[in-house]
Amino acid sequence: MNKMTGILNSLSKIQNGEVVLSVRDIKKTFIEGGQPLHVLRGGGFDLHRGEIVAMVGQSGSGKSTMLQCVGLLDKPTGGSILISGMNVQKMDEDTRTQIRRKKIGFVYQRHNLLSDFTAVENVMLPMLASGVSENDAYVRAMKLLKSANVAHRANHLPGQMSGGEQQRTAVARALANNPDILLADEPTGSLDPTHAGVVFDLLMDLVRKNKMAMLFVTHDMNLAKRADTIITINNGIVE
Repeated sequence: MNKMTGILNSLSKIQNGEVVLSVRDIKKTFIEGGQPLHVLRGGGFDLHRGEIVAMVGQSGSGKSTMLQCVGLLDKPTGGSILISGMNVQKMDEDTRTQIRRKKIGFVYQRHNLLSDFTAVENVMLPMLASGVSENDAYVRAMKLLKSANVAHRANHLPGQMSGGEQQRTAVARALANNPDILLADEPTGSLDPTHAGVVFDLLMDLVRKNKMAMLFVTHDMNLAKRADTIITINNGIVE
């Protein structure tokens, strides 16, 4: 068994209720105009399998930066991030990329679907990138589109779908590799209230059914109150 396989196998052994993500004393500093900009300034939280956590805070407080760090798209400048007890800062970039592909799903405010690919192809792409065969990827993609109530749009391009259908397709894509952790950055922010409610209900339902953990950023306190836990970023500090 190679090192990468061993790490992924260890990550797959977590059980419902166990800590899948642990953040401690996290800091992130950018340099702008030669001056340090301290976006994240400390604090932390735990995210358990099966738990839904809302992250709230004023615009510019560091919420999206936090998601970039815990989603392994960026590295903090201080503190620690552990996924199932493993310190991801100590891993090389290839290992971080593999963990991000296989264990973390992303849903953004904008759907970010590839415009030249159909809905089913968009959902297949993360699986193909992880080495899944084309046939198996197609079968799973169709199941996910069905679970997202958008299978009837499987062969449509994003531009041929409504905003709600595009975002539901994006949710299906986020679940393509059966992640342990789902990260969502204002996942309903670009939708009208009716479609926003449908998409958020879908997210909640799929997270519960698949026993994942979800951390989502929102400015909508009505959505935040539906989470199991609410955490706040205030002046860059996670409370």
